[in-house]
Amino acid sequence: FFGLQQNKKDQWHPKGAARQRGYHALATRGLAYTLDQQAPPDLRETLFLGPVDDHRAFFAAYPESETAYAPNIYPDEPAELTGALIAVYRAYEYLAGELFRVFAVALNLPEAFFAGKFDRHFSILSSHYYPPLVDDPAVGQLRTGAHTDFGAFTILAIADAPGGLEVRLPDNRWSAVKPPPGSLVINLGDMMARWTNDRWASTLHRVVNPPQIRATDSERQSIGFFAHPNFDAEIECIPSCLDSGKAPIYPAITAGEHIGLKISKSHRGVGSGRA
Repeated sequence: FFGLQQNKKDQWHPKGAARQRGYHALATRGLAYTLDQQAPPDLRETLFLGPVDDHRAFFAAYPESETAYAPNIYPDEPAELTGALIAVYRAYEYLAGELFRVFAVALNLPEAFFAGKFDRHFSILSSHYYPPLVDDPAVGQLRTGAHTDFGAFTILAIADAPGGLEVRLPDNRWSAVKPPPGSLVINLGDMMARWTNDRWASTLHRVVNPPQIRATDSERQSIGFFAHPNFDAEIECIPSCLDSGKAPIYPAITAGEHIGLKISKSHRGVGSGRA
């Protein structure tokens, strides 16, 4: 898909409420914006897929949920792409449900604690393509700017190349992530940090530029599943993570409110005035 002509790919760019659907071209979003950092937009292209199941009728009383449950935009080229995307989404969706069960047990909660918060989820599947860089990037411009993921957690498969994923360690050093072949990376996200009162931290990460600009072997691709709970799920400190006599670090917020704020920043940029 990413090898198609640009004008062809642009036909599947979303319009209206479907902000995280379809194709987004190079340097049209910036994830560093979500941390209120000034930075040039990210050097990647993305194809987004939202929930395969249609939950719009259930959330009809929530007009603000329109973006979260907007219909998918399925490219018709290559012909097998739509079926492959749906199959991958379903596989990640199942794995996310199992991880929620594991996390509940680890947090001294009933195993099914998260199940009712994920049965009408609005998780996002993102296929990111990082093309070889033909021009020098702007100052501070990365393939993906430093950010934390918005949801509960992310399941990530990467086909790595020079210029890859890095995470920031507790001592503020950046460290390259090099998973064994065939394995998946799990990043904890902002909602899990809120649920656990920062007992489990959201992973600050970025994707750096290749060491040699214009190197033909530097293209990179990743496929991530961003586990977002039900739109109306309350994200508040869970009892097992609150010390006696202390107040939660974060106020309660719904999953929909939290994600909406983050997505708006990623498209707009800080002080840029772009919609």
